[in-house]
Amino acid sequence: MTRRTEWPDDHGYGHGGGVGHVGGRDDDGRGGSGSAAGGAENRRRRKDGGGSSSSRAEAGPPRTPEEQARAICLRLLTGSARTRKQLGDALHERGIPADAAQEVLSRFEEVGLIDDAKFAEAWVESRHHARGLARRALARELRTKGVDPATADEALGQLDSEQEERTARELVDRKLRTTRGLEREKRIRRLAGMLARKGYGEGLALRVVRQALEEEGEDSELMEYHMPEA
Repeated sequence: MTRRTEWPDDHGYGHGGGVGHVGGRDDDGRGGSGSAAGGAENRRRRKDGGGSSSSRAEAGPPRTPEEQARAICLRLLTGSARTRKQLGDALHERGIPADAAQEVLSRFEEVGLIDDAKFAEAWVESRHHARGLARRALARELRTKGVDPATADEALGQLDSEQEERTARELVDRKLRTTRGLEREKRIRRLAGMLARKGYGEGLALRVVRQALEEEGEDSELMEYHMPEA
C-alpha cells in the first residue's frame, strides 16, 4: 500500500496543498515545468553521449593502407571493370602509398578481379558495335586506359578489315539522309569526316562514301571530280 508523503511546512507551499500537489515545485524553488525540461535535457545528453561512444567503438582502430586500398578497388570495380592502371591512378589520387597499392593490385590480378586482357576484349566489342569505332580509335582509347600494346593488339584482332568496312557503310547509310540537299562536295566531306573521327582511314572512308552515293544515284564521273585523292 502506498504511503502518502507529507511535505514539511517550512517549504512555503501553503497549507492548502493545492500548489504543491499540482504545480510540483522542486527543492531549489524552480517550477514543475523546469524540472520536466531538465529531466528531458539530461536524458538527451545521456542518449547522445551513449550514441557517440557506441559509434566510436564500432569504428575501431584506423585501417591500414592495404585495407583502404582494397576497399577503394572493390568499390570502383562494383561499378564497372577497370584496368590496373585506372585503379592504380585512383589509389594514388587518394593518397595510398605506392607499395601498399602495388601489393593490393597484384593480389587482385592473381584472383582475377583485375584482367586487362578481358577488359580490352570487352571494350573493343562494346565500343565498336555501340559507337562504330574503328581499330585506330579503339587502340587510342585502350592506350589511355593503360592497356599495354600487345594486349591491345590481341583484343583488336577480333575486328578484321571486312567487319570495319561493313560498320563504316552502316554509319554512312544512317547519316546519308541528313546530308540530302547539300552540295555534292559538302556531302562527301561531311560523310568522310564522320568516318575519320571514328578512326577509319581516309581510303576506306572515301571508298564507302562513293559507293553509298552511287547507289543513291549520284553520277560516278562527277564524284571522281569531287572526291579528294586518298
